[in-house]
Amino acid sequence: MDEALLRAVLLFIGLALSEGRVVKVPAGPLVHVEGQPVSIRCDVSNYEGPRDQDFEWYLMMADKMLPLVSTFDGSFTDASMKDRVNSRDISFVKLNDAAVELKFKSVRATDSGVYRCSTPSTDSVISGNYNADVELKVIGDSLKVSPLIPKAAVSAGESVELQCNTTRSFTEHTFLSVSWSVGRANSSGVLEQILTFGPDDKIQTGSNYTQRYADGGLQLDLRGGGFYGLVLKATTPADRGKYVCTAQEWVRQGRTWRKILERSEDMGKVEVTATDLQYTVSLAVSVSPQSAGEPTELRCQVQQLLYLQNGRLGVSWVYSTRGGAAEVQAEVMVATLDQQGALTAGAQYQQRLDRGDIALTRTPDNTFMLRILQTADADMGWYSCRVTAWTPDRKGVWTNSKEVQSSPVAVQWTPKTPVLSVAAHRVREASSAGSTFEMTCQVSGQNLQDSSYSVLIRFEESGAGGKSRKVLSLSPDSVLQLEEWSEPGRIDSVVLEKSGPAEYRFRLYGAQVSDRGFYCCDVTAWTRHQSQDWTKIISAESNKIQVDFVHTGPVFNISIQSDANDVLLGDTVQMKCSVSILNASPNTGDVAFEVRWFQSSMRPPDNGVVPLISMDRYGVVKKSGSNHSSLERTDQYSFTLSLHSIQHTDVGEYYCSATPWLLSPATGAWSKESELSSGRVLLSVRTQMWESLKMPVGYGLIAALVAGLLSILLGLAVARCCFSRNPLHTPRPHNKLRDLEMD
Repeated sequence: MDEALLRAVLLFIGLALSEGRVVKVPAGPLVHVEGQPVSIRCDVSNYEGPRDQDFEWYLMMADKMLPLVSTFDGSFTDASMKDRVNSRDISFVKLNDAAVELKFKSVRATDSGVYRCSTPSTDSVISGNYNADVELKVIGDSLKVSPLIPKAAVSAGESVELQCNTTRSFTEHTFLSVSWSVGRANSSGVLEQILTFGPDDKIQTGSNYTQRYADGGLQLDLRGGGFYGLVLKATTPADRGKYVCTAQEWVRQGRTWRKILERSEDMGKVEVTATDLQYTVSLAVSVSPQSAGEPTELRCQVQQLLYLQNGRLGVSWVYSTRGGAAEVQAEVMVATLDQQGALTAGAQYQQRLDRGDIALTRTPDNTFMLRILQTADADMGWYSCRVTAWTPDRKGVWTNSKEVQSSPVAVQWTPKTPVLSVAAHRVREASSAGSTFEMTCQVSGQNLQDSSYSVLIRFEESGAGGKSRKVLSLSPDSVLQLEEWSEPGRIDSVVLEKSGPAEYRFRLYGAQVSDRGFYCCDVTAWTRHQSQDWTKIISAESNKIQVDFVHTGPVFNISIQSDANDVLLGDTVQMKCSVSILNASPNTGDVAFEVRWFQSSMRPPDNGVVPLISMDRYGVVKKSGSNHSSLERTDQYSFTLSLHSIQHTDVGEYYCSATPWLLSPATGAWSKESELSSGRVLLSVRTQMWESLKMPVGYGLIAALVAGLLSILLGLAVARCCFSRNPLHTPRPHNKLRDLEMD
């Protein structure tokens, strides 16, 4: 076991077994290089006596102890050391009451030896240790570095080897590390760390070289004998610079490393000659469409590719329109295939790419292809491909090294104008109310590829300024939808169906008087590619077919009457709505009525006013809200409205409307007549004399009673306070009066 280590173990055991004074110095040996400043600390603890302790330092010789410095005795120093002590080459510094530091301004090789720190006893009982020894080794500055770059100029992609030879004469207790760094032309003298080996045989890489070392782009060559080599593989122009080799000598103090010496040598400049990347790009239309809906294929060929070296190619497809031979409009990005194979579409082409209408592919021979599966008229224009060469830098990040764009090629054809026509034909005439009307719409078109039709039946009232409304429609997906046809009980009276490849049939069952007018077909041609939405091509309108049967039915009249117009609150009022028939007397059961009652509205009922109460032609009564009304049919042509428990909210005008329905004896179908509206009756509420006075009289009586009670109470209080007897007053005797009477 080493003598110093044994001494430290014995000291530790002594401290563990004793609780007395403890003098402690650093564990040795302390290795320093000649000419460097050195400090040795000494601490004392667990002592008695004054807080401020004194110290003495000795150099242990073979046969004696050589006094160096003392904190309390100025004549303590040995004569042989007085010059160095007086010149402050050897000195001490009190760090605190219980610590001192021995200092060498410039340590010499002859200063190697064992140094003892001693403390005079101030304890009542001698216990513990009063001195501690530490060994100081002073070595010479023998570290040398010889850098070498066998080949300082290389072409991009080649390897560079950096060689660094180190020598030193003293190896005991010291360890070596070697670092490589580089200075760039624009780094202002700041060195960038590449790689460090040691002192604990570990490798540390600079932040910009970690990935490169992991990928094998940096290699360490350790041949032994002080040889340290570094190889940079696949160099790039970014590796240009001035390389430096740095050797450092270390000693271990406890668990930490302390650097005692460092030498740096310039290896010289490394020049990496860039090799220009070369390639050409050509573009051709391999599949050319002749009309809309046909596929298009563009082939982008990369040729004469040189010096790519670990790089990859990417492509961007660009579309533009041209107004003339040399005029190019703004370019639009179709899609991009990057060096990783990731596909990115332009904003205007994202949906088509998601649907698969546009595809980008690449072949092993560096050929890129753009396919448009179904070309539209809007795709006509000029296309070009832009090929980008990507190369990885030292961090593994891909950078754009070169970009070449092809000459544009045209995708063009002569578009054919679509033509669409529609002809409407009457199939069945509606000769009377309740009969069936039927017509067909025949569609013919030209230059319409892969198209489907949507059909809309439109109705227009007869006469100038007649209103138009949509009846029902059939979508290009054959979905039937009622448009503005929403009459209750007649939802199923209209039908539209596809009766042939380009023929559509419309039927109107139970034609009414209100159905008289003109009917036509609006047809639109649509197209879509794969799963995309329908795209409109062209629309056309058919000729108009008129429905105009002669109505010979009876003439109806409507009237209203009320049993009272001025009523009291809480009363019940009845109003009768009567329908009369002129010029005809249909049999019982051949006529029915829809009746509706309205309150306080100056607008006609067809303006969307909600009725107060209604009864349909089947006798079903419906009320709006929570009003206190009822409706009953008193005879075939009379409908009575009853308003129960009249309130102030019931004041207003009332009127009724009736819609007759007639049963045709010939067809057995019901027909709807025009709606009739009655005149208006005014309902008001009056208040009786007693009803109007009882509340004011009641309030007056109560107020008078309260005022009287207050007056009585006030009078009693005043009398009691102002007219009470005086307790000092003596009443006049009554015997005087009797005396006068006797006299």
